[in-house]
Amino acid sequence: MKKSPRKDRSRKGKPDRASARQTSAREDRRRPRFSRELSVLYEDDAVVVLDKPAGLLAVPVKGSDSPSALSLLIAKLSPRRQRALIVHRIDRFSSGALLFAKTDPDRNALVRQFLAHTPVRQYLAVVRGRLGPQSGTLVHHFRREGMFQRLRPAKDPRAARAELRYSVERLFADASLVRVELVTGLQNQIRAQFSAMGHPVIGDRKYHRAESSEPLIARVALHAARLQFAHPRSGKSVSIDCKLPPDFQNLIRELSRSNRARR
Repeated sequence: MKKSPRKDRSRKGKPDRASARQTSAREDRRRPRFSRELSVLYEDDAVVVLDKPAGLLAVPVKGSDSPSALSLLIAKLSPRRQRALIVHRIDRFSSGALLFAKTDPDRNALVRQFLAHTPVRQYLAVVRGRLGPQSGTLVHHFRREGMFQRLRPAKDPRAARAELRYSVERLFADASLVRVELVTGLQNQIRAQFSAMGHPVIGDRKYHRAESSEPLIARVALHAARLQFAHPRSGKSVSIDCKLPPDFQNLIRELSRSNRARR
């Protein structure tokens, strides 16, 4: 009686477990992480500043049950019989300092500051390409069309003026780490302005579709790093710094390695 041929038990074609673990670890490092536990940077009887993780909405979206920074903060403050009122917003896939008020008078005082553009709002961003000038001011005009800011000529009566100041903090082989200070505050302003310059923010698939294939970070490389405002009751200056999250740190680390490899 013929013996049936032995099955090939070799691991040919199967991924190596160590390689799979390394790939999984790389994927973890490039993805933003958040939970329902809020990271509070500053809190008193009038205001709260949260460290909003990338991927978490600032406010709820109608018809969606996705959590938001506002809904989570309301749940946290309700047992203390305190309220949470949004003062400004940052993009869902950006991270960093986000300000809330606890009463209507406090919110009104803070909103007046934002309308007057007096708070200091500094972001860190990694953009494509090496920026030539080490610092500068960008001025563009945009018209909101749906969810996008569309570049328009200054004479367009429906266009809004967008202005920011930037300084280069670090240059990589084909990217730049920049510190950006907003002068105006349009939605998606930093992303739209650097895209209009031909230096899109890394990972920003909304304004530059090719960024959807970025392997080093799974979201837009934009972080609200510093917020400074006048306290709505005392008038004293409050300055909050927000450290870079792990996925952003990993992006800088990998770009630095690539930079050294090309030298």
